[in-house]
Amino acid sequence: MICFRPLCNFTFYFYMDIDMVTIAIIAMNVIVSSKGFNDASFFRKYEFHIGSIRAGEHYRMFTSAFLHADLSHLMLNMITLFFFAPVVVSTLGTVSFLLVYFASLFAGSLLTLFFHKNDYAYRAIGASGAVVGILFASVLIDPDRKINFFIPGYIFAILYLLVSIYAMKSKRDNIGHTAHFGGAIGGYFITLTKIPNVIYDRPLVVIGMAIPIVVLFILARMGKL
Repeated sequence: MICFRPLCNFTFYFYMDIDMVTIAIIAMNVIVSSKGFNDASFFRKYEFHIGSIRAGEHYRMFTSAFLHADLSHLMLNMITLFFFAPVVVSTLGTVSFLLVYFASLFAGSLLTLFFHKNDYAYRAIGASGAVVGILFASVLIDPDRKINFFIPGYIFAILYLLVSIYAMKSKRDNIGHTAHFGGAIGGYFITLTKIPNVIYDRPLVVIGMAIPIVVLFILARMGKL
């Protein structure tokens, strides 16, 4: 692990010992997304599409997470994964890292399906759900680690989910906030099962990160989303 000054003053770390599993996941995203950039029929066949999923093409809930809209979308997700994956791998191990990644991926897809099940034209792509799950796992592992150089991870996590709820209600953009939220939920709960001691060591952090999740389902129950 190498820390570059003055970034060390913000506890921002750059991990050089990225593991081969993370590299493999990044490579899969790059390969599949590149194919999708140049092949519209391939893109349409494997994207998340409510109508097709409800018709039985459930594989789309998995394959869509390896497709991206464009190069900037792909780079944003892979750079985020590159910086936060090592924290999770080094603490939980490779198998648990994969569990967090793919559980978050499916949690994002399931929550999206739940909220948009009657919108047969709804489409989505991207690894954001899985990546957000890894990010949230890293926050639980090291809540005080700074994100964006100055915001403690747990504060960022709480604000991120609250903003996601607002965006889901307003529906003013084309970002898959529901998948992000689902991924965060997946990363949150899987990580707590792996390191339950954080519940006793940092209870306010754990409770604070749970509040937006509870709010989301209360609003859904009330029909406000």
